[in-house]
Amino acid sequence: MPIEILMPALSPTMEEGTLAKWLVKEGDTVNSGDLIAEIETDKATMEFEAVDEGIVGKILVTEGSEGVKVNTLIAVLLEDGETAGDIATGAAPAAPAAAEAEAAPAASEAPAPTASAAPAAPAAADGTRIFASPLARRIAADKGLDLATLQGSGPRGRIVKADVENATAAPKAAPATAAPAPAAPAPAAGPTADAVAKMYDGREFEEVKLDGMRKTIAARLTEAKQTIPHFYLRRDIKLDALLKFRSQLNKQLEARGVKLSVNDFIIKAVANALQAVPEANAVWAGDRVLKMKASDVAVAVAVEGGLFTPVLEDADSKSLSSLSTQMKDMASRARDRKLAPHEYQGGSFAISNLGMFGTDNFDAIVNPPHAGILAVGAGTKKPVVGDDGELTVATVMSVTMSVDHRVIDGALGAELLNAIVDNLENPMVMLA
Repeated sequence: MPIEILMPALSPTMEEGTLAKWLVKEGDTVNSGDLIAEIETDKATMEFEAVDEGIVGKILVTEGSEGVKVNTLIAVLLEDGETAGDIATGAAPAAPAAAEAEAAPAASEAPAPTASAAPAAPAAADGTRIFASPLARRIAADKGLDLATLQGSGPRGRIVKADVENATAAPKAAPATAAPAPAAPAPAAGPTADAVAKMYDGREFEEVKLDGMRKTIAARLTEAKQTIPHFYLRRDIKLDALLKFRSQLNKQLEARGVKLSVNDFIIKAVANALQAVPEANAVWAGDRVLKMKASDVAVAVAVEGGLFTPVLEDADSKSLSSLSTQMKDMASRARDRKLAPHEYQGGSFAISNLGMFGTDNFDAIVNPPHAGILAVGAGTKKPVVGDDGELTVATVMSVTMSVDHRVIDGALGAELLNAIVDNLENPMVMLA
């Protein structure tokens, strides 16, 4: 029976992607693990591996097709002895996203595909999706196997043909009765695209199409602002001691080709503060809070058309020079969209530094599931009252910490911010 190849979910948040390039053509023989296509997600271009083996019988989605939904049929593999005539499918290549609106009326009148489809992607009793190849699902259904009881040997733990062929049938566990999930709040209705365009009828403008990254940013941050109860804590930080200490360290590190930035110190200060205030080193997980052991700090990096937040894992246990080298590498690869999903997902706290652009202060939006984000402004010379009561001039940096009140309460947030400030105003403490 022909094997269906579906549009994969290459990251937890991926709902659709662009089939950028086919690495095989019809008639080619592929084996499990062979690279068959390049797929653009909302964040990066990633290579897609074959899970099953066979001959490429039909390619159903052409190169460059945008807006291809996850689990859309994109190609069909033939097993030994099968021919292209064995493919019974009425599926047409996915239309580019730009044509979707015009194609919708015709699509609604089209007959349903007549292919013998594989069983729907199964889920475990707790609702977690089980990843299995279409062939493995068919064999499991024929043998009466419960896929939730099997361990997959394919890429990323996917269950493949060999796993189900070697398994013994066992009774399926009765599905647990899940309580109905609370209804998500309906987003406020806004004017349609056509209605907005009509407001500017007669005015010259350029229409910019949203790419996957921009759509994802818009959706996630709208959700964050609507569902996360933000509150904000603000402090001014005196940087003179840090700037002097940084200058001394950079002279000593010059021979190693390392140059520390103020941002490197901020990352280290946040990481150490999360260890000093462990109750704040946590993330929101729907119906519970996950308290993290290590300090995994995300740092916003501006790229063309959006931003990435590479995650520096175990930042509390790394030296300033190590953090600086890693941050430069990840920022460079972020701008080239070469980061792997695991490098920009996770973390418990984030940093967004717009000081380099001359911004004095701003409020950042918490990026779920993080508990908070530190918005960093520019360091500028300001008059301050010294310890002796005399008026003097100091380099002062304004920061705002946005906090998810579901995870961190006011007093705890203030304690965390105090720890960050203490680290930055007494930088040698971070090396102790």
